[in-house]
Order: sequence, then C-alpha cells, then structure tokens
Amino acid sequence: MKAAVYYENGPPGVFKYEDVEDPACLPEGIVIEVEAVSIEGGDTLNRARGDLVTVPHIVGYQAAGTIIEVGADVKNFKPGQRVTTVNMYGSHAEKRSVFARTAWAIPDNMDIKTAAAIPVPFGTAHDCLFEFGRLQKGETVLVQAGAGAVGLAAIQLAKRAGATVIATASSNDRLEKLREYGMDHGINYRDQDLVAEVKRLTDNRGVNLVVDPVGGSTLQKSVLSLGYRGRISMVGQAGREEMKLDVSTMMGGNQSLSGVFLGAEIFTGRVYNNIQKLIEDIGKGELKVVLDKSFALKDAAAAHEFIESRKAFGRVTLIP
Repeated sequence: MKAAVYYENGPPGVFKYEDVEDPACLPEGIVIEVEAVSIEGGDTLNRARGDLVTVPHIVGYQAAGTIIEVGADVKNFKPGQRVTTVNMYGSHAEKRSVFARTAWAIPDNMDIKTAAAIPVPFGTAHDCLFEFGRLQKGETVLVQAGAGAVGLAAIQLAKRAGATVIATASSNDRLEKLREYGMDHGINYRDQDLVAEVKRLTDNRGVNLVVDPVGGSTLQKSVLSLGYRGRISMVGQAGREEMKLDVSTMMGGNQSLSGVFLGAEIFTGRVYNNIQKLIEDIGKGELKVVLDKSFALKDAAAAHEFIESRKAFGRVTLIP
C-alpha cells in the first residue's frame, strides 16, 4: 500500500510518499480500506517531536473507510461495513489496522470525510465539558481556539446543554463564522485583552468552565478568566509554547484544573458508547462537523503545513 511516512521528526517536509507493507489484522481487530483521514492536532505534534513507534513511521489518529478484513475474535463487525476508527498511529495510509474496540459503525448516508473527523474532537470536547468539566445548564463556558475542531465541537455541545458560550479566535472573520455554531460572545485574542474582555462579558464574575486546547501562555489567561469554583479542562498544547503556569490565584477561588486525554479511556465502555451516540447525533443533523480543505494523501506535507499556518477553520482531511 501507499502511505505518507517519515524516518525522523521534523517539519512537514520530512514526509515521503512510499510503498510500505500492508498492515496485519489482529485477532481482536479489523483492517479498513482508508477513504478519508482526519488530521488531528496531535498528528502534527507527533510528526514534529513524537516517538517513532515504527520506522518508517505512519502518523495519525483518525481515519474512516470500509472494512476489508475482520479478526477471528471480532463478532460485531463484518467486511463491507463503513466505520470510523482511532488508533495511536497509522492513519496516513491506504489501509490501517485497529482494534475493533476503537472502530465505530457510521450511518449509510454519512459523508466519509465527516465520519473520519468525529471521534477524537467530539469525544474530547464532550469529556472536557461534562465528564471532567461538570458543565451545568445556565453556566458560562470559555472555549479557547474556537475555530479548531475541538473548539467547534465544544461550542456546539455547550450551547446544546444550555450554557452561555464565549469563544476566542485570531480574527473577527473567524469569530463571525462561529456564531452559527452557537457562540454567544467572541474575543479576538490578537486585538483584545482576553481576561479583561471575559470579566466585562460576565459582569466581573468570570466563567464557570474553560476548555483550553492551546496551553502555553494561553493557559495562564484561562486561569485568570475563572470565576468562583471555576474549572479548566486542559486538553492540549496546540500553541507549542513552554508551559509556565502560576496557579496561586486558584486557591482563593476554590478553582480546579483537570488534564483531559481521551486516549487514556478510549477502551472503556463509557467513551465507546459516548462516541457512538455523538456519531448518531451528527447523522441526525443535531451537531455538525466542520471541514476545511482536503488534500491527496501524497500531499500530506502540504496538508500539515496548511494546518500549522493556523488558517484552517475546522478539520483538514487527506484522501488516499
């Protein structure tokens, strides 16, 4: 099969488009013919500095397609079914092998690019808001990096739960686009003082919850945006800055900070069932996956460069 691989960490230019061996099917797994790859923020971070589990390495968390092989111990899937899948690596290829426990059936009428982009962003956003963020109806949530896939999912899920949603983005144009997904108030973090604007929008109370996929210096601003008993769900380091954080202000407000990593519980029934329900909700039109550009698999370097330019609005996909 063809795959976008690399032999060392580095910028997008380390990708090579090569023939590699087809993946083996595990007894408790499946192999799919990949029809769409959703490039995750973690994919770009892993390419830049993550461990090379294999050499050459095929990076990538998410891909959707059609099952072509089923392991001997798998009873709930069969060849020909369309699924979306998650694994720690291996998405940037024409075929991929995953555990059946990290594959989800998709509706017959669902666009395959949409399906590819669901599990990690929507599962992560849901955990940030509800499992760890304990969001309640009527509360106010601040979503950092609202135009990213996790941010777009969090905005929709929070609004559906009856929250007031404040979101940040790098331009007024991007903020305007976020309104159709449920954002009530937008903050342009390049032009506005984020913390002062949050305080103004909340009558100086601060927010109940922050979803922060950025980290770095942004996380400090998230801490300072909290109200009494406010919570932060920290879910990434998309900003790629060194993490320096002063938490001294959190004690007086009885505030809390939780790290969230969907992969730590990806094999649990809770996460599996939750993602399947989110897929169904998207299939019914209750939530929307936002897609930006698509690139050919052989152009993986250009796709990663586009993501790192921070021009994308929603998910970028690769098509084998």
